[in-house]
Amino acid sequence: MTDDRSDDRLAAYRSSIDNIDAALIHMLAERFKITQAVGEYKAVAGLPPADPDREARQIARLRKLAADAKLDEELAEKFLRFIIEEVIRHHERIKNEQA
Repeated sequence: MTDDRSDDRLAAYRSSIDNIDAALIHMLAERFKITQAVGEYKAVAGLPPADPDREARQIARLRKLAADAKLDEELAEKFLRFIIEEVIRHHERIKNEQA
């Protein structure tokens, strides 16, 4: 059985997690607004939707940031790879719409 203090502590942790989740969603929305503009630019400029060299640099950069923050580097890489895949998918769609 838990006491009221434990329940309050758990509620406080969960409230903090909820706030962080909300901030992450808003940050992702802002990121995707910018990558949408990049996709439109690439389509007009005739650039490919993917840029493997930049992606590799970004993954290395994010792994370093994760290590410095004491976050699992593999988790950070999986997270960025998922975002990159979604961005490329959006860029391909934009390219196809402009064709």
